[in-house]
Amino acid sequence: MANSKHGRVNDIDTVATVEDVHGEGRAQGAAPQRPCGCRAGVRYEGESEAWAQLKTMMKDHEVKSGQEIDAAVESDSTDPFATKDPVPVPAEDRAPGKLRGAGARSPLFWKIMLVAMALIWGYSFLTMKTVLDTVPTFMLLSCRFLLSAVIMFVIFHKRIKAHFNREYLGFGVLMGCVIWSAYAAQTLGLVDTTPGKNAFLTGTYCILVPFIALVLFRERVTKWHIASALMCLVGVGFVALDNFSIQMGDLLTLVGAMFFAVDMAVVGHIGRTRDVSVLTSWMFLFVGLFSLAATCAFEPRVPAEQWTPEIIGQLVFLAVVCTTIGLLLQNQALSHVPPATGSLLLSLESPSGVLFSVLMAGEVLTGKLIFGFALIFLSIVLSETHFSFLRKFFKKS
Repeated sequence: MANSKHGRVNDIDTVATVEDVHGEGRAQGAAPQRPCGCRAGVRYEGESEAWAQLKTMMKDHEVKSGQEIDAAVESDSTDPFATKDPVPVPAEDRAPGKLRGAGARSPLFWKIMLVAMALIWGYSFLTMKTVLDTVPTFMLLSCRFLLSAVIMFVIFHKRIKAHFNREYLGFGVLMGCVIWSAYAAQTLGLVDTTPGKNAFLTGTYCILVPFIALVLFRERVTKWHIASALMCLVGVGFVALDNFSIQMGDLLTLVGAMFFAVDMAVVGHIGRTRDVSVLTSWMFLFVGLFSLAATCAFEPRVPAEQWTPEIIGQLVFLAVVCTTIGLLLQNQALSHVPPATGSLLLSLESPSGVLFSVLMAGEVLTGKLIFGFALIFLSIVLSETHFSFLRKFFKKS
């Protein structure tokens, strides 16, 4: 950057306007400027030099920022899951941090979206229970995810074409296998259990996420994670055990929760530097294809007269709202907030599922179930907050 007779400003972060440059020059002993005439009106001598100096500083600042981004990308090169796709990710899809673009939404936005989707998914437990009385499990999943895949490919076809490579296809297959296993286990479990119990047992994935992240990505597990896992295990016993026996639907639901935890850990890691909408599109397609193959191989056909407008409407609701919008927002949010925080907010689908089941399906809450639900909820709070708010409360008292 060239020197100016009015002095030199070295810190672009302290400069907002040309007047700031003049002020810095006066502080360094520069001579006061005199007004002179020009076609644009009155300006000051040295105005052009100030503008040139400000533009030079801005250019230097951009170079410095680019070097920081390059350093961040280089540090990510040691990650075996780091992206090698040369096509840039849209700014609003980048994770917070040095690689985050100017258009990225704040983590608070994604947290609010997670809470909203948790409430909708709580209602979806009741809807799925109704549809499963007519439509078999894998046929339900194939209709739900294939319709969602079509919607995603129509909306994001330009992005999908830009990122059409083995990396995105490979991670799409991986995510598809994991989420298909999760939904298959959860939906099969729902056949042999109540919507409320299915919702709460599914919510235990927030306890499993830290341990899955430890195995896959070497993240540290604390004593709080262990304590919350033990508390959650006791709560699960009160919810799922009837006369010291566990129903097959409860066990399948817990298996589904484990796969949901794997999905959250994987998406939270690989989605930070990739286009999540493209990954989600491939995930929907492979889940739909896996489910279609399963229903053709193992399930009977549904008679045409059973495809009532009510059933079709509920399938469309599950495909558009709960799958296309819900899972897309979930995957986007998990790449913008910590997985533990995301899983905690998503776990709100469990109490909301019980609420809708009690209000609309006539499910009866016993003292044993309430105590188990309370333990599971407290284990979630312990895992994420360590009950720090209680320590602050007693200090104030």
